[in-house]
Amino acid sequence: MAVVSLRNVSFSFGGRPLIEQADVQIERGERISLVGRNGAGKSTLMRLMLGELAPDTGIVERQSGIRVARQIQEVPTGPSGTIFDETAKGLGEIGPAVAAHYRLHRSTDALPDAERAELERLAHSLDPSQAWSWEHDVEQTLDKMQLPPHRLFSELSSGMKRRVLLAKSLVINPDLLLLDEPTNHLDLDAIRWLEDFLARFEGTLVFVTHDRMFLSKLATRIIEIDRGRLFDWTCNYPTFLQRKEDALAAEEQQQALFDKKLAQEEAWLRQGVKARRTRNEGRVRALLDLRRERQARRDKVGSVKVELHREAERSGSLVVQATKLTYQIEQRTILRDLTTTIVRGDKVGVIGPNGCGKTTLLRLLLGQLQPTSGTVRLGTRLETGYFDQLRAQLDDEESVIENVAHGQTMLEINGKRRHIIGYLEDFLFSPERSKTLVRFLSGGERNRLLLARLFAQPTNLLVLDEPTNDLDTETLELLESLLVEYPGTVLLVSHDRAFLNNVVTQTLVYEDDGVVKEYAGGYDDWLSQRASAAAQQSSAAADANPSVSRSSTPLNRSRGLSFKEQRELEQLPKQIESWEAEQATLHERMATVDFYQQGCAVIAAATQQVEELHQQLLKAYARWEELEARAGGDK
Repeated sequence: MAVVSLRNVSFSFGGRPLIEQADVQIERGERISLVGRNGAGKSTLMRLMLGELAPDTGIVERQSGIRVARQIQEVPTGPSGTIFDETAKGLGEIGPAVAAHYRLHRSTDALPDAERAELERLAHSLDPSQAWSWEHDVEQTLDKMQLPPHRLFSELSSGMKRRVLLAKSLVINPDLLLLDEPTNHLDLDAIRWLEDFLARFEGTLVFVTHDRMFLSKLATRIIEIDRGRLFDWTCNYPTFLQRKEDALAAEEQQQALFDKKLAQEEAWLRQGVKARRTRNEGRVRALLDLRRERQARRDKVGSVKVELHREAERSGSLVVQATKLTYQIEQRTILRDLTTTIVRGDKVGVIGPNGCGKTTLLRLLLGQLQPTSGTVRLGTRLETGYFDQLRAQLDDEESVIENVAHGQTMLEINGKRRHIIGYLEDFLFSPERSKTLVRFLSGGERNRLLLARLFAQPTNLLVLDEPTNDLDTETLELLESLLVEYPGTVLLVSHDRAFLNNVVTQTLVYEDDGVVKEYAGGYDDWLSQRASAAAQQSSAAADANPSVSRSSTPLNRSRGLSFKEQRELEQLPKQIESWEAEQATLHERMATVDFYQQGCAVIAAATQQVEELHQQLLKAYARWEELEARAGGDK
């Protein structure tokens, strides 16, 4: 039996249905991504699966006894308790009592009498043996998520808070886990950790994300919400993109034929009236049916039509030159001895963990902050446009129009005069929505509004601080193409790996203790160059120390390995070669079109096998490296 089934389900909030006559089954062990434009109904569909919303029509069936958990997009700001307290809330009504039991028996702090009495009252509402069992479940979950139980939730970064919310969802060991934008505001290390964790999750996973690399690595099946209808694509994300493109082309062709037939029938009707001939009433009824069908058609939602303002006067060849740039706050070094030169046309990405100082680096390079030591030289004729991740440039008490036009009704865009309403429609703001106060906009709408402000002014230097949050995939791809074609200079902070790969020409990467290193290319190029540099350092260290040189001691004379380990080292290359061949065969089979036309169970099993092989190879590589290092070299 399916974990969750939707049969002929429709749902609306009073207007046109968000979900219309949906039929879908979710099987155990699948990893499903819900895709669609902002506002298409992805979060609503998950709430229907969870049972938080009831459908207007149709049936939602959940397997008897199934445990379902959902992590929401928004990070709560109110909780003031510990990580353990917040995680225990995932147990439901007994959560506060379990947290009280834990604090009474595990806390080393002296508790005031009144607080102790309240904790004892809560803890005594549980059976002692069950309390210890539930407490153990919470501890196990926190250990698995690498979270310290006693730390205050309010002191955590956004990324760590999201990890706690995931622990809160996992504490009941759910059969079905629903995640809504789990990578939002996570840094790259946290995203990679989450990918690895979810790849090992044994339950059924349904998630919404606009992170294309995250989606590609995890999803084994895609459910698309488009104009109220659900489209089920049993394939991975790259295959989905190709099939979707083919389906849209076929739909456009079909609609063109339909519109042609409708026009012909309309012409026939007008001609019949003009000639005062007796009309074929059956044909008239068919025409009326065509009209109703055309009226009911829900055309493809428009895409953002962003057009960059004409470039400002061309900047000088030199944009920014930083020499031995250092910045400290009290005892903390945010930046240490950075020397870099940025010239006109460079697209520079800044990478680093949350809180390391990426925004501070941007402000230093722009001359907005005074460095502790070192110098920054700015080029000539710079016209800067700034995209602020905190959206502080927007006035919540002004309308969308007022935030962009500043009292004007006409804007000059790329040498042409545009009415403000028409310009905002290019960013998917209807005339009515354009008059809405900013405080009523969603996160995605706020980001589109910031882009509208940014592109309405002439610039030759764009500074974008986390521009990809809350943007749907189509808008992301359009923004990518615009930035690639932009003739000026771009400074970009982002945790979206695909976005970095597709846009930037070089990266500034935060490493340890405020050190920022420069690499050519995007995210994947940085990983490759970092791995190469690490290998060279390891080789140089081995050459400098003959006692651990690879060529210094024959393998069979090594004093660092036992006989059993020597045998293991001799056999590892053959084992790795065998696993690599098996992995290659699986990849070839999964790359064929026919593979994704098979049943969900077959696809899920093959995907799991690929993941297991990957993990085995990682362990084997690590073991091989360890044994070789201990042996002192190759034969």
